Amino acid sequence: MANSPMEEKKATPATSTADVWRSFRNEFDRLADRFSPDLVWPTFPRAFGDRPSFSRRSSVSPATPAMDVTEDADAYKLTAELPGMNEQEIEIALSDGTLTLTGHKQQEKEHKDKNYYLSEREYGSFKRRFMLPDGIDLDKVTANFAKGVLTITLPKKPEAKAVSRKVQVKVSG
Repeated sequence: MANSPMEEKKATPATSTADVWRSFRNEFDRLADRFSPDLVWPTFPRAFGDRPSFSRRSSVSPATPAMDVTEDADAYKLTAELPGMNEQEIEIALSDGTLTLTGHKQQEKEHKDKNYYLSEREYGSFKRRFMLPDGIDLDKVTANFAKGVLTITLPKKPEAKAVSRKVQVKVSG
C-alpha cells in the first residue's frame, strides 16, 4: 500500500545539532581520558553553551577524582571529590594558561588479632590539567578544602565578566 500524503506519520523525538555534538564530545572525552587522563584537553568553554562535567570516574583510573566545573557571572569553580585525602597530599599549579591538580594518596592499615594478622596498603596518584579561558584573574585564584571536597575558585577579570543590556525592538514600516 502506497503512502498517501495525508497519512499520519509517527512522531520521532527531535535531536538538536547541539545534542549530537554534546554527545560526540562526551564520548570523545571519555575515550581520551581512558587512554591518557594526563593529556591537556581544552575544557573551557565547550560548544553550544555546554557546561562541562568531569564526573567520569568510571572511565579513568580509580585514583582520578570526580570533578565538576561551573561558571557564574563572577568566576569559574572547579570542585574535586578527594575523600580520605588531606591538604598536604594535594598540589595546585597555574602555568602557561593551564591549571594542574595533582595528588598522591598512601594509606596503610594494620590489624592484629590472636587468630589473624591483616595488613592493607592503598595508594594512588592522579594529575588533571585544565586549559583556562582568557580573562581569569590569576592573582585572585583561591582553593578551599573541606570534608574531602576541594573547591578552586577562578575569578574573572572585570573586563571578562558578561555585560548585558536590553536592546529595544523597533517596528519598521
